[in-house]
This record gives sequence, C-alpha cells and structure tokens, in this order.
Amino acid sequence: MLDLRPNCELCDRDLPPDAKDAMICSYECTYCVDCVNGPLENVCPTCGGGFCPRPIRPKRNWRKGKTLGLENQPASTKRINSPYSREDIAAHVARIKHLKPEER
Repeated sequence: MLDLRPNCELCDRDLPPDAKDAMICSYECTYCVDCVNGPLENVCPTCGGGFCPRPIRPKRNWRKGKTLGLENQPASTKRINSPYSREDIAAHVARIKHLKPEER
C-alpha cells in the first residue's frame, strides 16, 4: 500500500492525498508535477527512473467487510525531503535525462 507522502521531496509543496499534481517513481519517491517537469526533467534523483501520477485513494470504504479508504488507511504525515543537493540532482539529471525511463 502506498504511503501517500504529504509533500514534494524537492520544493516541500503540500501534496494531500487527493492532490492531482503528485507524481511518484516506482520506489514511491514523491514530487510535484512542477518539479518533475522542471528541474527533475522526469528523472528521479534517487533511482533514476521516471514518474507517473500518484493514484488517489478513496476517502471512504466502498466494500462491506473491508477496511479500505483513507478513513481506515490514512495517508502518511511524515514529511520527506530529498537527501541530495540541487547541484547533485542537476548533475544526475544531466547524466541520464536523454534516456527514456524504460531504457534507464
């Protein structure tokens, strides 16, 4: 189950569970669409993979006998920030941005 991290790991913008501008990599690194399309150029600073829109978890449980939805499985409140400097990220992005995510 996804953590649904509460912020962009680069600019620290709030990304609530229903944010339409939240993007994740396959390791769930979380960034806003502005950072993904801007300085990150669709390159995850951690793994080097690409990003896709983060799914939105339903607010409530829609199935009897299940414990689904944000009411039962809330989003994370732990804010995470990238451990890499802007300079390191820029060098990492420059190194591999010419490759499609499926080629990295």
